[in-house]
Amino acid sequence: MLNSRMKTILQKLITAESPLTGKYLANINQVTSRTTREDVKSLNELLVENGANVDSVMGKGYQLIIDDDLCFRKYLQSIFKEEVSDAFLPKTPEEREGYLIKRLLLSEGYEKLDDLADEIYVSKSTIQNDLKLVKDRLADYDIQLESRPNYGLKITGSELKRRFCMSEYLFDRNDGSCDCSNESGLTTVAQSDLDKIQTIIMRQIEQHHITLSDIAINNLLIHIAIAYKRIKSGYHVSLYQTDMQDILDQKEYLVAEKIVREVEDTFQVKFPQAEIAYIAIHLLGTKMLSQANDSKEVVEQVLEQDIYQLVMNILAKIEAEFNLGITQDEELIIGLGLHLKPSINRYKYGMNVRNPMLRNIKQNYPLAFEAGILAGLAIEEHTETKINENEIGYLALHIGAAIERQKIKTGPKRCLIVCASGLGTAKLIYYKLKSQFGREMDVIGTTEYYKLDQYDLNDIDFIVSSIPISEKLPVPVVEVNAILGDQDLEKIGGFIAGGSKNGNGYFNKELMFLRKSFASKEEVLEFMHGELLERGLVESSFLDAVKEREAIAPTSFGNLVAVPHPITPKSNTTFLAICTLEKPILWHDKSVQFICFLCVKKNSTEDLQSMYDLLGKIIENGAVVQKLVGAGTYEEFLGVLGR
Repeated sequence: MLNSRMKTILQKLITAESPLTGKYLANINQVTSRTTREDVKSLNELLVENGANVDSVMGKGYQLIIDDDLCFRKYLQSIFKEEVSDAFLPKTPEEREGYLIKRLLLSEGYEKLDDLADEIYVSKSTIQNDLKLVKDRLADYDIQLESRPNYGLKITGSELKRRFCMSEYLFDRNDGSCDCSNESGLTTVAQSDLDKIQTIIMRQIEQHHITLSDIAINNLLIHIAIAYKRIKSGYHVSLYQTDMQDILDQKEYLVAEKIVREVEDTFQVKFPQAEIAYIAIHLLGTKMLSQANDSKEVVEQVLEQDIYQLVMNILAKIEAEFNLGITQDEELIIGLGLHLKPSINRYKYGMNVRNPMLRNIKQNYPLAFEAGILAGLAIEEHTETKINENEIGYLALHIGAAIERQKIKTGPKRCLIVCASGLGTAKLIYYKLKSQFGREMDVIGTTEYYKLDQYDLNDIDFIVSSIPISEKLPVPVVEVNAILGDQDLEKIGGFIAGGSKNGNGYFNKELMFLRKSFASKEEVLEFMHGELLERGLVESSFLDAVKEREAIAPTSFGNLVAVPHPITPKSNTTFLAICTLEKPILWHDKSVQFICFLCVKKNSTEDLQSMYDLLGKIIENGAVVQKLVGAGTYEEFLGVLGR
């Protein structure tokens, strides 16, 4: 009978490309070399009867030899069956996905859908939906799911890729000690290894009073894990060429050295100096920026030219699309640069990274996530490698932090009061606004309407006017009564909090299709495309652009909400179109009943933060979604939103 230590050893040996030392296996299981020798001996006794054996290579370590592939696979099947009993039947889509992957990986031939459905007591249609997820997961390992009429399903792919996949699903995910929610589950680096590296990092940075954000720690962890894996596989990559003297003189370099020495002792690998210097840069983070007179020089020193150019290209694309004003944020430039270096190595070495924060990022930072999609496309062009949505989620965190910094920097909104009825009324409005919104707003002056052209409107964010202004001005106008009432104050408050438009300004009665009956995502997309096209609101390429965006990362954000939109703007106005359903449908891997089509006008320079804030509030609030889904009219719908 395999114990958990023997399982870990078998898992490591299955994916090892060269012999593993006894010390390495002992460190993984946190036992002595003597215990490991006993474990390997016991494991070998079991394997010899099951088509394999553990070979001891003099001076190098242990290696798995498989003599009879079919016999060995049957043995792995028996391990799997031991773990699946009626008491532990997979119930959630995630559990079923894991079960099906293991089941298919270990299968000797074709498996019929009906048999798989009967095994875990679900319907054939449920299994068909689950298999869509399974197909995506297997694709991460370059493994295909082949379907043959009257035969069933079968996995095809190289033996090495199958072994990596087995390592991830057959062992790690069943091991109760494995915390699969860890933010950095690399497919080819065991969870226990990541935990050890993280412990080393945390101990050293706490001991030396270095403050790092969660994102920075995560990046450093991933970087060291990849470096360790790469070095162990015999690859030595020079990471960057720059004058390292400045970095060698920093306290952080000594801390990086201590982290590396511990990692070297734990995993029996040797890191080159360039790797240590690069880890020091992670620890320095933005400290170098604050110490330097010329922060641009530091950015260029820390980042290689090609990475720096890639970051600037990403930010230019984001700025052209979203007008966020973050292209000069040095903290963002260094953060993205440090993140991208190990990312690009990840793609080279075929490593994937799970991001358990993904759902929260999509829900809470929808604008940053959309910017992350653009960043991902720019990286794909550069690396000629497909970027998945886990990676996009990490990019979005950097961008989201920059958006928040920008909000702080921009300070209070600057406003000009325009009045027709003389100075007295203007002053009344002035004092009322000062008392109500003192900190959030600077009133830079008051003027009569006819003198408005004397003001440089580039210096202000918006106008509060007690008279209608018909001509088009370069800044938004909030129209109020001469004597400000609660509604006027609410209108101004909404503007200060959100931007140029209160969120409900983007809703249109004609574009609200409530309580519809559709059976699939495709039906909804076709219907909405037809309605918007008929009204002349979108271009004919709208649907293709929406599907292109969905292919990168599904817009189903949880809580029954999906927010489909084109990958690049395909309309001349900005609006939201709503479709709610009588019954939920499956949208990729999530149930959806509330669909909000998000259309932003081409070359928009609007501040769309209020619209994204409104969507964020809807997405994260299940109770609100339930009420909106129940609304039968436009008025009821807006009533739920309290508008």
